[in-house]
Amino acid sequence: MSFKKNILKFLLYPLAYRYVKMPGRSYPGRLPSFGQPQELLRERLTEHVQTLAVQIGERSIGNYAGMLKAIEYIEREFKGLNLAVERQNIEFDGKVMPNLIVEIKGSKRPDEIVIVGAHYDTVNNTPGADDNATGVAAMLELCRIFCRRSSLNAPERTIRFIAFANEEHPGGTWDQMGSFAYAKRCRERNEKIVGMLSLEMLGVYSTEPDSQHYPSPFNLFYPTVANFLAFVGNDKGRKFVRRCVEVFRKHAGLPSEGVAAPSFVKDAGRSDHWAFWQHGYDGVMVTDTSNFRYPLYHTPKDTIDRIDFTRMTLAVDGIMYVIEDMAKL
Repeated sequence: MSFKKNILKFLLYPLAYRYVKMPGRSYPGRLPSFGQPQELLRERLTEHVQTLAVQIGERSIGNYAGMLKAIEYIEREFKGLNLAVERQNIEFDGKVMPNLIVEIKGSKRPDEIVIVGAHYDTVNNTPGADDNATGVAAMLELCRIFCRRSSLNAPERTIRFIAFANEEHPGGTWDQMGSFAYAKRCRERNEKIVGMLSLEMLGVYSTEPDSQHYPSPFNLFYPTVANFLAFVGNDKGRKFVRRCVEVFRKHAGLPSEGVAAPSFVKDAGRSDHWAFWQHGYDGVMVTDTSNFRYPLYHTPKDTIDRIDFTRMTLAVDGIMYVIEDMAKL
């Protein structure tokens, strides 16, 4: 790093400490070996992404038939776990697309709710392997894991898993964005949402030098190798962001970074967690950082061959512990 950059980093350190500094230590070693549970998880994640991004493909307003197939697939997976699926219909451009909502009831504090969500739609003309078949796949498998656990040891808090409609939001009002409509309903019902995780692009990684980019001045404080998972929240939810990163780092075999971004950093709100911020709830985007390492997102080349299922599996395995901590399992 140049002398000029070192001086700038020194001057910005107090701000960086507030927004960037996270507890614990990012995983520093080689990727750990998989046991049978991780191998099975990798297989299931691959199957979901294969179905969504290859067999179904584009899931957009422009390809409504593909979107309907994705909705049917997600609903069938939820019902296969013996969960009742609630539909909250969102209408845009004359087309109806639902939020698909299931929950595992808490045993001690059922009125306190943890939300784990991922959007199933894509932009036009892309199969959306990373954006966001990976997030949906992770949500479905995390739901499976906690369903299985709840039969033996129910979480203290209620966990809701939600497939969100219309995150890409090509126009219209915010009420036509699935997560915004849902968060608004939660606030109207005065529901106690203790935290929301938005699973947004979890599958692209690189070990090449200079594969990771960030806008200035954040580029001074983050790695330049795109081998990590990021937790992105806002300054108001700083405590929540830091807890998520702390738990992930304690358990996960994958490097991780976090930020509790100030309000002027608009890129920090580019997913469904933003909708929960607007209604006074803590939310964090869990992500591979999208275009800051992956220029093929939102293009026809966002295909399954770009996905690193080994690192994605390690990411989902670590997220499991974050949810466990949030739900006080």
